[in-house]
Amino acid sequence: MSAPNKPDRSAGAESAAMARMRRRTDLIEELLDEARRRGDFDNLDGSGKPLELEKNVYAGDKALAYSLLKQNQMAPPEIERGKEIDAELARAEQLLERLRHQRDLLRTRLGTAFASERRAYNVLCDSSEASFAELLRGVNSKILSLNIVAPGALHRRSIDVEARLRAFREEFPPLAT
Repeated sequence: MSAPNKPDRSAGAESAAMARMRRRTDLIEELLDEARRRGDFDNLDGSGKPLELEKNVYAGDKALAYSLLKQNQMAPPEIERGKEIDAELARAEQLLERLRHQRDLLRTRLGTAFASERRAYNVLCDSSEASFAELLRGVNSKILSLNIVAPGALHRRSIDVEARLRAFREEFPPLAT
């Protein structure tokens, strides 16, 4: 005895997915047609002119995309992510510089600093350490995402957050109150 034919569920699911995709495509086409009728595309920069594509032998199959990004004063996502990482590292360094400045002010004062000033400095160190750690962990997250999408030449090493925090604590020990 042979088993009765069962309906193929994967074919039904596939055709439903195709129908949804067609509806989505139709909606997008309809929205584009409405925008054309309103004239939303009439005064675009470079309208009616050929694309100016630069020859970049290193871009490979992404040459068109990179050329369009450059013409619109944008950079590839991996370059933008690298800039974000550099900006976050600069913010972390600024945080350290402000703390160094505060520490040096207390050291250079004539006489000893008041206990309240030392306590305030210790609180500032604690909050700065927490902010510094958060910044470094955020940078590591961005480095990870960069390394996933970027070619090997653009990869970056993650930061040893615990080592940087140990160095922070050595440079900024709490003051006796």
